[in-house]
Amino acid sequence: MTVSSPQVVVVVPTYNERDNLPVLAGLLADLPVPNLRLLVVDDNSPDGTGEVADRLAGEAPDTVGVLHRGTKDGLGRAYLAGMTRALDEGADVVIQMDADLSHPPSAIPAMVDTLLLTNAAVVLGSRYVAGGSTATDWPWHRKALSAWANIYVNAILRLRVKDATAGFKAWRAETLRAIDLPSIHSNGYSFQVEMNHRTVKRGLTILEVPIRFEERTRGASKMSLAVQLESALTPWKLRFGRTPS
Repeated sequence: MTVSSPQVVVVVPTYNERDNLPVLAGLLADLPVPNLRLLVVDDNSPDGTGEVADRLAGEAPDTVGVLHRGTKDGLGRAYLAGMTRALDEGADVVIQMDADLSHPPSAIPAMVDTLLLTNAAVVLGSRYVAGGSTATDWPWHRKALSAWANIYVNAILRLRVKDATAGFKAWRAETLRAIDLPSIHSNGYSFQVEMNHRTVKRGLTILEVPIRFEERTRGASKMSLAVQLESALTPWKLRFGRTPS
């Protein structure tokens, strides 16, 4: 009897990523991962990223899909919309990653293998386990801020992972259902922390595989002051049982 490979959907939110998206799509298409599909979640990008995504989907309708949203209302909301669509369409594994090429697609086979061959509920692409690293061109203060953010989150929430703020993850579909996606209210980068927190609170296992995190080469960072403030406050809200809003 032939056992079919799991359906793997890579959810990629986009906002003004028209140059990076075709490169990422090509790298994903070359991966030795059966049944892999890209789902682009575009927040009405003014630079035409949505049109680029539609073109890619037209050229490869079996492996590329597009979810158009009418407004830009945060990274967390975009991921939730994409993950929900992926689950509705039968995904067994949902991968979340950035469109800016900072997350290496070459790590996806190891992430998927680790997820499927262990008891992991989610696998993080981690900068801070052995073999992982951050971009060499990051200034010292950015490296220090990233390291401090992980210490801060772990001290408050006791997640016991090296890269608590990682945004490159491979999820089992049943994990996403178990943590109740519709009730998640965090947005921005604190969305990553709340997802991890819910996983740990349910007694589920998080594993990490090393990645090299690269600096984006095209486009602009989306990290605003409001996002930074939310990221600082959310762990305390989660610790004391309040729903982030």
